[in-house]
Amino acid sequence: MARSSSRSNDWGFPRWRGYGSERGATKVRMCDRHGCDQPGDCPAPKAPNSRERWYFCPRHAEEYNRNWDYFAGLSAEEAAQREADEKRSSSGYAEQAHYGWAGPGDGRWSRDELRAFETLELEADADFEAIKTAWRRLAKANHPDVKPNDAEAAVRFQAVQAAFEILRRAEERRPR
Repeated sequence: MARSSSRSNDWGFPRWRGYGSERGATKVRMCDRHGCDQPGDCPAPKAPNSRERWYFCPRHAEEYNRNWDYFAGLSAEEAAQREADEKRSSSGYAEQAHYGWAGPGDGRWSRDELRAFETLELEADADFEAIKTAWRRLAKANHPDVKPNDAEAAVRFQAVQAAFEILRRAEERRPR
């Protein structure tokens, strides 16, 4: 008669066994979209305020979110009322509040670009024509030919040139 052992096979080294290791196969939920054979790990509600969920792969979740209408089945007045109620109750989640921790700006500009705006004495929402105008004005005022023996003016002129170059490159990278 064999005795069953209560000892584990890891000889006192728990790191030898895998984390969450089980003998059975891991169950993978498949995408609920008809004909898709990808894992469905993105839950999506079947209807507003419903506990039932679809489970989609990332590609079909993107399609679902693009076509989702939160106000489906509501009249214009009901939709406006729901929107007003949610805005009233979500004051802690004001628009663009998630940028508050990062400092100034709305997320469109890098730190260097914001410094370039400061150097050119502009607000961060200035258009490129205003940038060019400020660059010309400051470059003329601090040009070494205008102020030949002024070291501070030469440094300011170089800073203005660098700031304009940074913002010019940012303008070129912007999608049209």
